Amino acid sequence: MTTVIHRQVEACRKGDFPRLIAPMPSGWVILGDPQVVPGYCLLLPDPVVPHLNALSKEERVGFLNDMTILGDVLLQITGAARINYEMLGNLEPALHAHLFPRYDGEADDLRTAPIWLHDWHATPPFDASEHAGLMGEIRQGLQAR
Repeated sequence: MTTVIHRQVEACRKGDFPRLIAPMPSGWVILGDPQVVPGYCLLLPDPVVPHLNALSKEERVGFLNDMTILGDVLLQITGAARINYEMLGNLEPALHAHLFPRYDGEADDLRTAPIWLHDWHATPPFDASEHAGLMGEIRQGLQAR
């Protein structure tokens, strides 16, 4: 089965994905679209697998380690209070991890709610020039690790 995740990984391999931030040992870091919270990223495994349990023990450790390294970088550059990690796969049945910086300044009714309750349609879509600085900061943070 080919999913959006498969297509995004293929584009990352070709260096032809506009939201590509950086490669990691287990896959690719891309910027989330839209940026429902500043710094929203995804970690895509390469090769693509259906879910976390499809990886060997060593591959799981590598993917989860890369995920937390990315989380450390996001905490450092965004000033977020914490990072929420989500691996769902219900709509796109391929492993991918969402990393959402969560901020103390979020609206009271949303700060402790699942990210999916934010108004995703009110957030402007990805813009290469607007998001280049953030992507560069994340890339530099990952390279420094």
